[in-house]
Amino acid sequence: MQRLAVNYLTPFAMIGIFKTNIATKEDRQNILQAIRNRFEVGHCHVDLEDCDKVLRITEMKVQEDDMIAFVKKQGFYCDVLE
Repeated sequence: MQRLAVNYLTPFAMIGIFKTNIATKEDRQNILQAIRNRFEVGHCHVDLEDCDKVLRITEMKVQEDDMIAFVKKQGFYCDVLE
């Protein structure tokens, strides 16, 4: 019987999509820089024209709850977009 090797040391990368209250270009620039400095992520973007001010993060290797807590600590509302 053949066994599959699983590497538990490599974190699972996912896409995070969150609704926020990030409203200005300056706030967007600041939060995206803070996220990139704190976490290993791929592309991050906040759509300021969307009614939910959607924060989208690719290759996110952190739990959603940790990202939400971090964004909230920066002074913004953040929750999973459903």
